[in-house]
Amino acid sequence: MMIDYPQDATPLDHDEIVGLKILHITTREELNRFEQDNINEAMQWLVTRHKSDILTEKFIKTLHNKMFGKVWRWAGSFRRSGKNIGVDWMQIPVHIHSLLADVRYWVDRHTYPHNEIAVRFHHKLVWIHPFPNGNGRHARLMTDIFMKTVLKQKPFSWDNENIDINTRARSKYIAALKKADTGDYSTLMDFVQSNSKTF
Repeated sequence: MMIDYPQDATPLDHDEIVGLKILHITTREELNRFEQDNINEAMQWLVTRHKSDILTEKFIKTLHNKMFGKVWRWAGSFRRSGKNIGVDWMQIPVHIHSLLADVRYWVDRHTYPHNEIAVRFHHKLVWIHPFPNGNGRHARLMTDIFMKTVLKQKPFSWDNENIDINTRARSKYIAALKKADTGDYSTLMDFVQSNSKTF
């Protein structure tokens, strides 16, 4: 299958593409539809799941598998290849462990306001880029869950747009993430909290 990647998207390598479970998919639009159906099922799972600690490597992997496991064989497994962004794949577990420890510390010590903790968590998870694909969608849902279950806050609006389809929203989101790479979270904060949405 030839995939037409959005601008700034992370291309899959050959071994990852052959992990596609639904062999009759031939276009990006079809892939998007099947992935969105899978994500919708993950949202239902979140409503009924046994409540447990979400700030664990196990939950991060489980959520990704629930979101993409009916489409990709590698769903829920950390990537084993280099990408145009993200940390060295061999360092992913170390960076995830460090991020989760930092977030627990920030929450326990009230290091930052709640919204800033969530934005920093989101940015760092995207920056690590732990999976072959779906990292932005996974990190946004992880952040929503974190906001609701840990911080007891309403999830972000994410500019009230479908970031993966709307090119204007996607461009703003990518630019905000790149600015956060420099330590300036102001643009990302503005992007994520224009208003609130229901979970």
